[in-house]
Amino acid sequence: MLRNRLYYLLKPYLPWRTRMMLRRWSAQRILRRSADVWPVLDASARVPAHWPGWPDGHDFALVLTHDVEDIGGLHQVRQLAEAEHALGFRSSFNLIPDGPYSVPPELRAWLVEQGFEVGIHDLHHDGHLYSSRQGFRERAQRINQFLASWNAVGFRSGFMHHNLDWLHDLNILYDASTFDTDPLEPQPDGAGTIFPFWAPQRHSPARPDGQPPSASRRYVELPYTLPQDSTLFLLLQHRDPSIWMRKLDWLVERGGMALINVHPDYLDFSGSGRNARQFPASHYLDFLKYVRTRYAGRYWQPLPKDLAAWYRDTCPAPSPVPAPAPSIPEISTPDARPEEDPVGQRACLAGRRAAVILYSYYPSDPRPRRAAEALVEAGMQVDLFCLSEGPHEPAVETVHGVQVFRSQLKRRRDSKLTYFVQYAAFLLASALFLSRRSLAARYHLVHVHNMPDVLVFSALVPKLLGAKVVLDFHDPMPELMTAIYNLSDRHPLVRLLRRLERWSIAFSDLSVTPNIAFRNLFLSRGCPPDKMRIVMNSPEESIFDPSRASQRPPPKPGSPPAFRLMHHGSIVHRHGIDTLVRAVAIARHHIPGLRLDIFGSRTPFLDTVLALTRELDLESCVAYHGPKPQTDIALAILEADLGIVPNRRSPFTELNFPTRLFEYLSLGRPVIAPNTHGIRDYFPENAMCYFEPGDAEDLARQILWIHQHPDEIQARVQRGRDIYQAHLWSQERRRWIHMVHNLFHSAQHRPSLAPEPFSAAPLP
Repeated sequence: MLRNRLYYLLKPYLPWRTRMMLRRWSAQRILRRSADVWPVLDASARVPAHWPGWPDGHDFALVLTHDVEDIGGLHQVRQLAEAEHALGFRSSFNLIPDGPYSVPPELRAWLVEQGFEVGIHDLHHDGHLYSSRQGFRERAQRINQFLASWNAVGFRSGFMHHNLDWLHDLNILYDASTFDTDPLEPQPDGAGTIFPFWAPQRHSPARPDGQPPSASRRYVELPYTLPQDSTLFLLLQHRDPSIWMRKLDWLVERGGMALINVHPDYLDFSGSGRNARQFPASHYLDFLKYVRTRYAGRYWQPLPKDLAAWYRDTCPAPSPVPAPAPSIPEISTPDARPEEDPVGQRACLAGRRAAVILYSYYPSDPRPRRAAEALVEAGMQVDLFCLSEGPHEPAVETVHGVQVFRSQLKRRRDSKLTYFVQYAAFLLASALFLSRRSLAARYHLVHVHNMPDVLVFSALVPKLLGAKVVLDFHDPMPELMTAIYNLSDRHPLVRLLRRLERWSIAFSDLSVTPNIAFRNLFLSRGCPPDKMRIVMNSPEESIFDPSRASQRPPPKPGSPPAFRLMHHGSIVHRHGIDTLVRAVAIARHHIPGLRLDIFGSRTPFLDTVLALTRELDLESCVAYHGPKPQTDIALAILEADLGIVPNRRSPFTELNFPTRLFEYLSLGRPVIAPNTHGIRDYFPENAMCYFEPGDAEDLARQILWIHQHPDEIQARVQRGRDIYQAHLWSQERRRWIHMVHNLFHSAQHRPSLAPEPFSAAPLP
């Protein structure tokens, strides 16, 4: 939420009591909406398949953990450990290795000697551990150094942030950064289980230390299952540990794992009650006494490392999931199962009004057009506000049921300042359009397409009047700007764009994006998982008809045999068309009749490409055909032998998934793609031909291999088409309509777990 972001901006200037007042107000709102999932989520008690039961016939496991967040907590570690020792318990203490305090080696040695465990708590505990994939890789190397020097095997992130896939970069036996259910957390996506489990590994990237991932490097995830102490006693101001005890009774009945996290920082051992930032240590000690007396002989009380080692040895890790299988790669939620969707029929949204805001052209921009027409088919009345390509386009017209309103603002691709001025002008124009029309007849939905992200704030008035707001991320702006202007990751503009992105997501009711890598990027920057969905940019089957794959237009009379390469799309530096031209210069000596056809609007970079063509004496085999409508592009693909996506590597193209891949595969043509994360999320090695981005020689080798191995390449094309078939637009359309339907009906069927403003994170 936007207010949540504003809170953290103002946090350094707000007194602690003021901050707590705001957070308590927010927490009460969350709890009113989450009574069915907190503190108990019944579904989390489902016993895992092949569960062996706890060792020695024990009914449940009790795991005690502590996160030490500041110097005051560090000073109370010994006292807490001694109190637990006196009651016959042992626990783990997670210490920040490079944070607000220095960890004395003698304290770590004393804890281990007394039978306790020492784990790693984040790196700096500053909330930035998962800010970017590259940043995490760098921090992971440092964390691994501390894991080795401390002889530690356990890890927990600060603020319970988590990205289980990235954590495979760490040399750990277990992680404890998740929970069974806790809508009060900043990242409230619960693990949904009260049992340990193997952390999923969707991909198998190279590790920071250069070693490949393997089953021996998998780690066990231990979610906390009892509410955090700071939540109960400081945020919600409970006066006793009764919730812990009631939840424990529930856990025991279901044979689960009772894992608790208590911060030494918040314990008041004096009993004075003078410090509002602490609660009586007796609350925790009374809970331990309750366990010891009520459940004597029934619990197993291992250290986290011992439980994880037992689980590793007793429940072997599943094989790493190949990346990716040809299925819809979405989070397992109702929104992710369009085949079960009862609302994807015509008129299921009848009687509702929608507005679409698009800083682009309509209907030539395919993603907004498909989404808007899907809303019309579902019964909505749709108004769309966009740019005008020129005086030949009417200011107002109806296109396939969508009422289109065109602004006369002009779009120019120029300097950063030009972008800013144009975006600001269109934001103002959109806000006026939505405000005026909302007051006349209110909208139920506002669908805003980025770029820019902040365009979503034009929907303020409709949102205040009750409209749901969907923000559609075609591209992540920070990464795209680094690619366009060659900016560093730490450039002030890039950092500002990240902040605006977070605020924009917080303002929206739902955010959608076209691929896995983009979704994971937004999640890593704090987007709540239940707010980010995927709707892929899939070609329309009516244009890119898979049944036409075997068709090939007859050769023109008198024309020599040719092996035709094709590239279509934006002709810009990041798309690497010059690399493709250089590859053609290499490959033409081995492939008679080699031709390259380029389709796309004229840009300044096209002049660079054509100049290179002349320099390499390729004018006879490289042809530029200008922009073409999608129907003509489909015909050109049928005439081609091979499609090429020659993108350079950049922070943006590393994550991007070009729709052109699906367009070539839909019509049965092989395609060469850059070896980037966003594409590998969908296509394994045996379903795509990859080349190293920017390497013309490697691209030429792939072109030559495809030319020389027609039978083998057809088998690869078929595997690629199978993946495409799992993402047909007919399926993505049903997914999209289902998401919109759920925005209006989900509150009636299930509690919302969306984070509220001033989310109840562990206290600073």
